[in-house]
Amino acid sequence: MTDISTFDPNSAGNPNNNIFGLPFTEEESALVLLPVPWEVTVSYKAGTARAPERLCKASLQVDLIDADVNEGWKKGFYMRDVDKKILMKSDYLRKEAELYINYIAHGEQVEDNKFMSKTLKEVNAGSWFINNWVYEQTKALLDKGKLVGLLGGDHSTPLGYFKAIAEKHGDFGILQIDAHCDLREAYENFVYSHASIMYNALKEIPELKKLVQVGVRDYSVSEYEYVKNSEERVVTYFDKVLKEKLYEGETWKTITDEIVKQLPQKVFISFDIDGLDPKLCPHTGTPVQGGFETEQVFYIFKKVLESGRRLIGFDLNEVGISSAEWDENVGARVLFKLCNLMVADNNRADG
Repeated sequence: MTDISTFDPNSAGNPNNNIFGLPFTEEESALVLLPVPWEVTVSYKAGTARAPERLCKASLQVDLIDADVNEGWKKGFYMRDVDKKILMKSDYLRKEAELYINYIAHGEQVEDNKFMSKTLKEVNAGSWFINNWVYEQTKALLDKGKLVGLLGGDHSTPLGYFKAIAEKHGDFGILQIDAHCDLREAYENFVYSHASIMYNALKEIPELKKLVQVGVRDYSVSEYEYVKNSEERVVTYFDKVLKEKLYEGETWKTITDEIVKQLPQKVFISFDIDGLDPKLCPHTGTPVQGGFETEQVFYIFKKVLESGRRLIGFDLNEVGISSAEWDENVGARVLFKLCNLMVADNNRADG
């Protein structure tokens, strides 16, 4: 184990160390972060594939104290290097997908164009590849007894991780922070679109017993119908409804207690950063006005743990990149909170 007696948590973050400037190796760390530099099916702004590297750089500015978790960093956080082959594959297929999206946006029929038909097949094959790659990577880490956080990339990235979690933990629920439902079936004909992640998870993972969505404010008719007809397997707290409750005098504690009651014992947090107010993440893939302050979301997470439920995994996705690095700095602090809650909760569970 690393001798942290010589490590000064008050000093500037050392770029020769790992995430948050911490000196741990993967073997020594309780929590391993898997970067997934993938954004092939994004339908608006690109850039999230390069978020993991940029987040790691920004994390050196995060002070190692969390008011909710005392010295959680001492358990060890480690982020793996970005797989450049995955990034290159994402870049190539992203260009292909852009051509395809532009083609169908003009009302053209895919079957009338052999090149576009081939492109669609390639993109869907690439998505299948990344799902399997994520599954294998996360399963191997879980089998080693590691806690795992996934760092995207777009929101399509965690499906393989959901499957690995289901194998390890059995029945579980997802707490989704998001501006979108992500319940579209094969959006733009991409089977594993970022806009279809929760549709695919519910379809392919029977152990996923409950999906609780919080902050949704941009959704389609079909998604709204899906929620209504899900027999409460999906419970969606729309941003408009939450805000109106606040305006009419309900407290955030009361609202949060209601949200937490919907969750089963084992909880996976799926955090699309566009669930926040876009002033905090202006360069995310699909920003939408409205949304939360970080403190509101952190309060929900805190209450999940205080309720006795167990946090079994998390993903953080759709962090944009910018010259000012504002998105990356917000993302790094969200990541730090998730890491701390993860090790604190599992330390309690193991104890």
